[in-house]
Amino acid sequence: MSTSPSGTPSRRDRLSRLDVKASPYLYISPFFILFLLVGLYPLLHTAWVSVHDWHLIGGQGDFVGTQNFVEVLGRERFWRALANTFSIFLLSSIPQVFVALVIAAVLDANIRTRTFWRMGVLLPYVVAPVAVSLIFAKIFADQSGLVNALLMDWGAEPIRWHADRFASHVAIATMVNFRWTGYTALIFLAAMQAVPRDLYEAALVDGAGRIRQFVSVTVPMIRATVIFVVAMSTIAGLQIFDEPRMFDVLGRGGSDRQWMTMTMYLYELGWGTQKSFGRAAAVLWILFLVILAVGLVNLAAVRRIASADSPPRKRRTRTGVAR
Repeated sequence: MSTSPSGTPSRRDRLSRLDVKASPYLYISPFFILFLLVGLYPLLHTAWVSVHDWHLIGGQGDFVGTQNFVEVLGRERFWRALANTFSIFLLSSIPQVFVALVIAAVLDANIRTRTFWRMGVLLPYVVAPVAVSLIFAKIFADQSGLVNALLMDWGAEPIRWHADRFASHVAIATMVNFRWTGYTALIFLAAMQAVPRDLYEAALVDGAGRIRQFVSVTVPMIRATVIFVVAMSTIAGLQIFDEPRMFDVLGRGGSDRQWMTMTMYLYELGWGTQKSFGRAAAVLWILFLVILAVGLVNLAAVRRIASADSPPRKRRTRTGVAR
């Protein structure tokens, strides 16, 4: 390090130290700046809108406090939308994770034309959600749908996909799984390729078959990736909009709102007949709190699993000897 005649660091050394200390923050600053502009500020502004009588045309009105939240929570349609959202989320996310794990394990095996199959599972993801919804709306049509045609050929009764609440949830969950299972499988595949092959060789020497290797080696080694996928699917699944919106021509979630989700209910309040941005913002904040609560539950479950799998710490006695 060079110093000036007075013994203090030179200007070049001070700039070098400043660069070492400040450069990491400068590298990550674009993300936080964008998050502040397009994430945090809209969220805080929505909180401000939710406590006012705010309309699409008239703009900001009187301060109403928690009145918008009370009115929203007191409506039966809100609770129906919340139940529909969780039902579709569970029917889509849980099978999606298990099927994606199996597909990733198959793609990780030594099969022919692996690159072709790996690219093939990603094709549904690049299809526009509107196109997927329109295609599956015809497949699950009540009268002339492909599924009902097959059921009638087998002598079974046709299913009223748009009238029955649970059947509509299954149909929408099928659309979601069609688009996202391949994408999720590629994430799992990337994690599986990072697993040391020595572990599989050791398991093979011990007599473990493919299924045993998958359960005892693969899944534990990619646990962090599974947790990440579950967290991301939770956030996305509770905000589902495109598939249920395009499931029928009207896009209202059914005649009795059988498959209306929280985001569809939010859209109906803000841009529907009421055009009340205040109530729509209240629904948005309730949805944000629900997602946050589910995320905290997932975090607690992950920590519990991690603590259960970690070896117990040795307790030291007064003499310093570990037991």
